[in-house]
Amino acid sequence: MLKQPEPFFFEHGDQVVILLHAYSGSANDVRMLARVLERANYSVYAPQFTGHATGDPRDIVTQGSPAKWWEDTQRAISFVRQKGYTKVSIFGLSLGGLFATLALADDPELLGGGIFSSPVLPTATTAVAAMFIQRSRQLLTRQHLDAAAQAPIIAALKPAVAAQLTAVGQFTRTVIQPQLAHLTRPYFIAQGGQDELIDATGAARLRDQLQTQGLPVDYHWYPTAGHVLTVNAAHHQLEQAVLTYLKTIYK
Repeated sequence: MLKQPEPFFFEHGDQVVILLHAYSGSANDVRMLARVLERANYSVYAPQFTGHATGDPRDIVTQGSPAKWWEDTQRAISFVRQKGYTKVSIFGLSLGGLFATLALADDPELLGGGIFSSPVLPTATTAVAAMFIQRSRQLLTRQHLDAAAQAPIIAALKPAVAAQLTAVGQFTRTVIQPQLAHLTRPYFIAQGGQDELIDATGAARLRDQLQTQGLPVDYHWYPTAGHVLTVNAAHHQLEQAVLTYLKTIYK
């Protein structure tokens, strides 16, 4: 049986960074960034969202929901505080960025954080559902299911993931976006110009909206990079940008 990704907590310095992963991803999405932060004397916690990283893509749509993932986020913050950490920031990749943003608006004790390739201002066009189905086929193949065995599973997954992504969009519009006015700490945004999953222009629109309300925004645009900035060609630039930003909020 294949070993599944697990949450991790790299305890190092007294300043802790929480990193939230992407939809259908795992803590491995942010492991490389976490190691860089750890070497710079930050402690790093990367939890996993309910239903994720089980090896069975059906678990994401049957076990997970925006409400549960918000609970996961709050639980992650409580976890590091119970460990005694008081200097806490939170970032998220894609889906994780939605909940990092809500946490920053909801919890004034967080020192800062932000998003990597996250559709905080969603649009009608994304390729996330297609990506999920493609990844599901790969996972089922690893379970040694042939095409015939996969067919009914994929057929059931297609409407289920569409419904779940609709719920995520609804949660973003009705819960997260109204809270943007409550952001008070400097906010980090990173976006790739060649994002294959979401509309890359949403990042600049979010920057402009937040700056209009007087919020300091640390904005980074990587014109040739795709969606998963934490592992793609932009990852070195992203790591340095995050380190530079952290120096401004941990004083």
